[in-house]
Amino acid sequence: MKKRSIWIGTAFTSSIVLLSGCFQGEQSLEELMDPPQNVQTVNDLDNTEDNNQASEENKKKETSDESSEETKETTNRELYLIDQNGMVVSQTLPLPQVDSKEVAKQSLEYLVKDGPVSSILPNGFQAVLPAGTNINSLNLQDDGTLVVDVSKEFKEYKAENELKILQAMTFTLTQFDSVKRMKLQVDGVEQDVMPVNGTPLGDGYSRADGINLHTGDVSDIVNSEAVTVYYPAQQDSHYYYVPVTTRVEETDSTQYEAVINQLIEGPGYELTGLLNVFQNNVELTEKPVNEDSVLSLTFSKSIFSDEENKTISDPVLNSIVLSLTEQPEVDSVQIQVEGTEQVYNENGEAYTEPVTREDISEPSGI
Repeated sequence: MKKRSIWIGTAFTSSIVLLSGCFQGEQSLEELMDPPQNVQTVNDLDNTEDNNQASEENKKKETSDESSEETKETTNRELYLIDQNGMVVSQTLPLPQVDSKEVAKQSLEYLVKDGPVSSILPNGFQAVLPAGTNINSLNLQDDGTLVVDVSKEFKEYKAENELKILQAMTFTLTQFDSVKRMKLQVDGVEQDVMPVNGTPLGDGYSRADGINLHTGDVSDIVNSEAVTVYYPAQQDSHYYYVPVTTRVEETDSTQYEAVINQLIEGPGYELTGLLNVFQNNVELTEKPVNEDSVLSLTFSKSIFSDEENKTISDPVLNSIVLSLTEQPEVDSVQIQVEGTEQVYNENGEAYTEPVTREDISEPSGI
């Protein structure tokens, strides 16, 4: 299958989730720590002429550096922001390149209101951390817990935003393979609960705790399980994808089938702004098969947006791939349709290879 991209807010993380092409490999313990301060030395202090010449050259270099600041190289990174409907959503944005040891800290700094993210926020989105919040330090423990120490300004948020803040920080950080959960400190003091509304933190907050929590129609919470599915939303002419952790009743079906059925059913009416892009009669015609982290799905022909041209719409395919690659054992999804040798995307490109999260990720529109 040819790889293709759409405009998307993901992500998702692999489930963790791998970074959307923004980072090279897993970030190690050392890479997530703050780097040591650079030490500069000056030699030949007695050589005044050489020193004056060096000083002039340094001034020229500084001027050149300032003029080239606007053209500094950038790297696409995944940040979880708040959309126009108040949902926590991934957006892939171009951030200035920094040392690999600073990428996690930089990602959090770009979640701060009125901070550096202000100039690149997509339309309809806002940062989530209170203005003035400083990220003091990060400390990654051996078990994958990342301890984040923030300044006291962090406490200046409204109670109703507490879960959004916690989820945005957690999902932004757990896109790094080495980070499994987040714990919080405020000016060096460990927090057992969130400081405003008392949300328990326990041993740390992880993706398993969910995002944009929604109970749905399930009445028996005990005999249900949580799944995270991605519903499309639209900003101007662009689609982006909103992760929603909802509960589904335990049945004989696999969790893969539960995810697909939840997508077909669509978001509840109370989930304002989210779209159902599946036809009601879409169904799986065979049991999903996961082999070597490639999940194969076979659908009825109702999944086609254009049956004559064997086309599956981008929002349908992207919702499927993002939702199922949230499962830790799924890296990619192979889409098949009963009685059909070949299926195509909206650009007429054939799906000949399994689709990954990276295949459907590109920088978000600004």
